[in-house]
Amino acid sequence: MRIQFLFVACLLGCGALLGGCRKSASREVVIYTSVDQVYAEPILRDFERERGIRARAVYDVEAAKTTGLTTRLLAEKRKPQADVFWNNEFANTLLLRQRSVLAPYRSPAASDLPMQYRDAGDCWAGMGGRARVLLVNTTKLKPDHYPSSIQDLASAQWPARSVGMANPLFGTTATHAAALYATMGAEPARTFFRKVQARGVRAVDGNSVVRDMVANGLLAWGLTDTDDALGAVSRGAPVAIVVPDQQTTGAFVLPGTVALIAGAPHPREAKALVDYLLAKETEARLIAAGGCQFSLRAGAAPPKWLREPLKPLAVELTDVQEQMPLALKDLRAIFNR
Repeated sequence: MRIQFLFVACLLGCGALLGGCRKSASREVVIYTSVDQVYAEPILRDFERERGIRARAVYDVEAAKTTGLTTRLLAEKRKPQADVFWNNEFANTLLLRQRSVLAPYRSPAASDLPMQYRDAGDCWAGMGGRARVLLVNTTKLKPDHYPSSIQDLASAQWPARSVGMANPLFGTTATHAAALYATMGAEPARTFFRKVQARGVRAVDGNSVVRDMVANGLLAWGLTDTDDALGAVSRGAPVAIVVPDQQTTGAFVLPGTVALIAGAPHPREAKALVDYLLAKETEARLIAAGGCQFSLRAGAAPPKWLREPLKPLAVELTDVQEQMPLALKDLRAIFNR
């Protein structure tokens, strides 16, 4: 009887140990992300290996961009399926914040981020950034004739048909326009865009089109994002990148964002993932891979292609979002003539 009792006790003990192992192995976190899978997946796999937590990722569909994931998170608000939202921009993150989809969490990994890139209520924090830059064809213009400011889009110094930007009703160009409304004021910004349109600057279908037209010599210069601009540089195109307004207002930086979902099914694991993503080491890794181009941290070393630290446009991201409806209303009237 004693032997039988010991045998049963051993079986129960082993079962408890195995059950504990299964419980540990079953720890998981669900993340929705608009960051390109080629950049996000290696980071998430390292998180799994280092923290012992499975990261189940849902990536956006390219055609829907971030809007598809945002719509899904809004639809799931009453019964959340995701724990973390890792976004490659900020506008939809702020929308989710307004709709109470995000939960407050003050990650220690975000403590060294400037307040410009942190939510006042701790519902999101920034991770890496892209900047709005001018891309110049070096066979068309000499350095002493390069543009240096966003305001040069409205200048007669360059023939209008040799200058381009993406349609300002969409994408990062629309967000940039709202940032100008927030910093310049509505009437000066409206006047600026009227001058750009009246001058005949070419509005094309996206930042990558601007990049390709500059690289091919169809444009002398244009306004685009750093990821598109660096793509042309990496292919050996005859181009140069000008970071605008470095002696005046600064260049507009669009941060990526990380947020905890309200009612997350796996809150402890979610916070662990948020901390991991917001760590400066993870941001540096994303920059090195090309997933973003700038650190959001004050005093961070500039990327190798930039000689000096970038001066960002001083604007509250909430102000940018607030100006978006008015900016789009004006831009539709100006550019849809």
